[in-house]
This record gives sequence, C-alpha cells and structure tokens, in this order.
Amino acid sequence: MTDLRPFIAGLPKAELHVHHVGSASPRIVAELAARHPDSKVPTDPEALVDYFVFTDFAHFIEVYLSVVDLIRTPEDVRLLTYEVARDMARQNIRYAELTVTPYSSTRRGIDEKAFMAAIEDARLAAEKELGVILRWCFDIPGEAGLEAAEETARLAVDLRPEGLVSFGLGGPEIGVPRPQFKPYFDRAIAAGLHSVPHAGETTGPQTVWDALTELRAERIGHGTSSVQDPKLLAHLAEHRIALEVCPTSNIATRAVADIDEHPIKEMVRAGVLVTINSDDPPMFGTDLNTEYEVAARLLGLDERGVAALAKNAVEASFLDPAGKARIAAEIDGYTTEWLAR
Repeated sequence: MTDLRPFIAGLPKAELHVHHVGSASPRIVAELAARHPDSKVPTDPEALVDYFVFTDFAHFIEVYLSVVDLIRTPEDVRLLTYEVARDMARQNIRYAELTVTPYSSTRRGIDEKAFMAAIEDARLAAEKELGVILRWCFDIPGEAGLEAAEETARLAVDLRPEGLVSFGLGGPEIGVPRPQFKPYFDRAIAAGLHSVPHAGETTGPQTVWDALTELRAERIGHGTSSVQDPKLLAHLAEHRIALEVCPTSNIATRAVADIDEHPIKEMVRAGVLVTINSDDPPMFGTDLNTEYEVAARLLGLDERGVAALAKNAVEASFLDPAGKARIAAEIDGYTTEWLAR
C-alpha cells in the first residue's frame, strides 16, 4: 500500500474543529506552567505525555481545565495563539477556524478588551508572518451553564473581534441539554455569526437533532452518534451539513471504543460532508496530518481521495468565496503535480 504520509504532509489544508487552549504544544504548556508554579500541570514536556492520558471524557475535561488555568494574562493569550499558528504552518494548514472560549479567560481576570486585542494581534501576525489565516469560533463552555452562555454571547456580539465568524458550544454533553442555549444562539445568529455546536460526541443522535432544530447548527462538532439514526444521516447529507470528525479524539476520550470501529465509514457511505480535524491535538498525541493518515486508512483512500477530503473542509468553512477558491485550486495544483512525478 502506498505510504501517503509525504503527500499528506505537503497537502494544503483547512481545519474547522480545533480548540485554542487544546492546541497548546507540550513546549508551550510547560512554559506556561513554569510561569505559574502554583499549577499542578507538569513543567516537563515529557511528563505532560503521561498527564495527557485520559480515563474518560470527564477526566479529559478536568485536565483540559487545568491547562486553561495557565492562561492568565493577555501575554499568555498572545503567546499561545501565535504558537498554535506556528504549529499549523508546519503542517501546511492554510486556514483554520480556532475554537476560543473567552469566558474561561475573562472569568479568571483577563480584561475582555485586552483578550480580544491579544488574539487579534496574534491573528494578524500569523497571517502576515506564517501564511496561516485564522478565524475564531467563540464557544460556550457547557459545563459552566447559562451564566457562561450569557457572557459568551455578550462578548461575541458586543465586542466582536474582526476575526470572529461563528458561535459554538463545547464541553460535556451528558447533563448539558442543547435546547437551553437557544436564546444565546439566536442572538449570535441575529448578529451574523454561524452556528457550530458540538453534538453527538458522547450522547445519542437526539442531541444532534436538538443542535439542528434548536440551535440552527450549520455544522456539527463531532456528530459521532449520527450513524445510529438513518434519517439523521439522510438529513445531514441532503442539506450538506458537515460533520467535524476528529477520529483520534474520539478514541482518547472513549467516545469510540476502537479506531477500527470509528463510524466515519458509515458517514461517508451515507453521503455526509465529512471534514477531518484534530480537536485538541497535543493532548491527544496527534496533529492534523496524522488525522488525515488515520482517515485515509479507515476509508481506503488514495491521493485523490485524500485531496477530496481536504476540499470538503474548504467547502464547509466560513472563508469568503475567493479564499475558498484559492485554497481549493492550491489543493488541485499540488495533487496534479504530485501525481505527475
């Protein structure tokens, strides 16, 4: 079988489901932990490998929040954001919609305007210096309840930074029903933001239906359990509502028992627009290139198939039409040149 790793490494890509804090590399997490020695997060990058082994989704959230607690100043925010973009540039990621949880930082005392200025400064520098276009999804941390929803909606609508394109909902799904967040999504949508909640990661397909009907989701974060409902799969396929699939993440959080049992094959077979994403890459010991390798193996793809998968993410993105056309053409050009070797 052809080794697709070299092809994937050079392939221009877009990523739609990747978390801001969850993308902090061990080097950056260790640096932040050293800045804040009262944290229980290890300051040794090698020790972080063991720290990022999760027993279940609840344990993952606990560890994730301990890393969130390291982001305490605007300088921390700026450092993290720019370094995430640097890691993306190394993977030939041209465009990314980074999920940012401003509530987690503002409630820890970071001034909200300083927070916005920090991510925007990093965004502009990343595009100019690294060639990576960043856009933001502000998401509600579901475990923090309606207070967090209110604050996130206010920050998104009233202090909307230039790079903000969408409004999301993350965190645990069990015990956090989607419909209660409808008023906040309504407000964000009225302000021109796109709806991209997580749903169907650790709960059944009804959560995905709730995200579609109550939150007017335009894409679904994960949507792993959608394959349990043929009508839901048909609806997603008919309306070109993309699923943001994160294979390694689903194994790491125990949302899926075994990688060979991952439902991505059923999703594709049903005609659903599937995009490949890394979610919280260093925490899960992965990156976007690795996720494409996993998807290619599960789906039995060759270079053209992998390129088509990369173009799915471009299609499902909220980039402007000219930007989409540019990256899609770059993917086609790269693939044609590669196959002509």
